[in-house]
Amino acid sequence: MNQRRSMMNSTQISYFTLAAYFDTGSLKYLFFIVVMSLYISIIFSNVLLIVIICMNRSLHEPMYLFLCSMFVNELYGSTAMFPFLLLQILSDIHTVSVPFCFLQIFCLYSSAIVELVNLAVMSYDRYLSICYPLQYNTRMTFKKVAILIVVTWFHAFLVVIGTTYLSSSLQLCGNIIDYVYCVNYSVVKLACSDTTVNNIYGLFATSFSVFVPLILILYTYIKILKVCFSASKQTRQKAVSTCTPHLASLINFSFGCLFDTLHTRFDMSSIPSVLRIFLSMYLVIIQPLLNPIMYGLQMSKIRNTCKKLLCYTKLTTHTSSM
Repeated sequence: MNQRRSMMNSTQISYFTLAAYFDTGSLKYLFFIVVMSLYISIIFSNVLLIVIICMNRSLHEPMYLFLCSMFVNELYGSTAMFPFLLLQILSDIHTVSVPFCFLQIFCLYSSAIVELVNLAVMSYDRYLSICYPLQYNTRMTFKKVAILIVVTWFHAFLVVIGTTYLSSSLQLCGNIIDYVYCVNYSVVKLACSDTTVNNIYGLFATSFSVFVPLILILYTYIKILKVCFSASKQTRQKAVSTCTPHLASLINFSFGCLFDTLHTRFDMSSIPSVLRIFLSMYLVIIQPLLNPIMYGLQMSKIRNTCKKLLCYTKLTTHTSSM
């Protein structure tokens, strides 16, 4: 009888309540301005670098095309979060419809997978560039770059479609998510039906989408280090200049995933609410801000193109004012 009642209740769930929000009073307008500023900064910095890479023929090289894919992904993941967050900050009732919740889960999780696989592809590109410089152009052709980018995105969408479908098929007996946005693990915890298939698929998806790229990254950097120890000073400088932003991005991404895992899997009630919310959103906020800054400052071709564009803008403005 109880099981039948639970199944009946589960069919009536049309929205989720996001319980991590708390009353901030008039400070909500300050939070809105801060979050809006972050979102505008993310859009501006990533769109700027995408335009620079697309408009300059000298940047139509494999590494910069992979970077363009990364910047597009930053916009994709941020758009799945920030407009929703801005609405929630100003709202007095923090609810989200079930369909939109699963859409947000799909976008955020696919963006995270694209990010990691893209980092793995970029490490492979650096490996070929540093370890096989004479064969690089024949091994990393434009066709191969296009295939790697398409596979990166298609793989992420395919994996997360399975995750989202299995989660949306569960019978739910609750609608409270202790988060500021939709998280798949929190939804699965609300299930009163068997989640064995979800757990098995989640283990498979994690192994294939997380551990395989990490193994590839580890392998390529071991090879790069071996070459650097026996190579010339010029080769070592090239390795440092091209690998530093990639490593910074990878380390930051790893910290973000660690914070997210700790927040979803363990009891974090002893940590202040504001800090908990920041840690849960660390990956969505910091990663799309850090990547364009790191690559824009570190990669000399992008940095020089930005300087030329800035000088051209100043010159045009000065000429028109005369």
